[in-house]
Amino acid sequence: MSSTEASVDKYDAVRKDIVKAFPDEDYDDGSFAPVVLRLAWHASGTYDQNKKDGGSDGATMRFKAEAADGANAGLDVARNFLEPIKAKHAWISYADLWTLAGCVAVEHMGGPHIEWTGGRRDSQAEAENPPINRLPDGALGKDHVLDVFVGRMGFTVQETVALIGAHTVGRCHSNRSGFEGPWTETPTRFSNQFYKQLLNNQWVEKKWDGPRQFVDAEDGELMMLPTDMALLEQPFREYVDLYAKDKQKFFDDFAAAFLKLVELGVSKRGKL
Repeated sequence: MSSTEASVDKYDAVRKDIVKAFPDEDYDDGSFAPVVLRLAWHASGTYDQNKKDGGSDGATMRFKAEAADGANAGLDVARNFLEPIKAKHAWISYADLWTLAGCVAVEHMGGPHIEWTGGRRDSQAEAENPPINRLPDGALGKDHVLDVFVGRMGFTVQETVALIGAHTVGRCHSNRSGFEGPWTETPTRFSNQFYKQLLNNQWVEKKWDGPRQFVDAEDGELMMLPTDMALLEQPFREYVDLYAKDKQKFFDDFAAAFLKLVELGVSKRGKL
């Protein structure tokens, strides 16, 4: 067996342990997979293509400044969830573990396989942390989405719409982000339901003391963020329509965009 094959086998063992640990009927909707996906997303989404810093390399959310960023509220749940797996496989970096777990979460929930590879390092000093407040703010609109995804991270408009489709799983918590509720009726199943719900439901502003968000007019059980509603505008709308009609196209584009996300700023040295 070559050294590369041996490394792949080691990662497969980590994958299997992650999958075994996901189900938990006492947590949220019965699975830790959505919050682990959010961890991988947020650990990677700090990248700045102009300053060439941030991203998943370094696992800088291990340090106080980034962990305390309001956009990362509640992600201690995901980091703590992965600690036993890190203890069992001490050789894997946190940066690899978090991103691998996010990719495994997508596939575990019925989404596409993502061609993840390892080789990320863990930074040893908090000084390497990227500036806080780089992650998308769900309370803002179209210009913010374009500034963060296209201007700072370097995604195309289509890749942006595909990535936000991760909201097809999981839910918001008022004691974390301030927002409350799931985006879809199947928050542990990865599908194109986010786009279908966005297009087909009538959305009204929620009347409450929390931040501005939208709920479905029928029973108020589902929600959308202002950034989600922005996808109904141009230049995003055509891709929302496309993904609502074609789940496989969404899966293909999400897999490519998410792989790009978790590799932003990652040095290619040591990558398999």
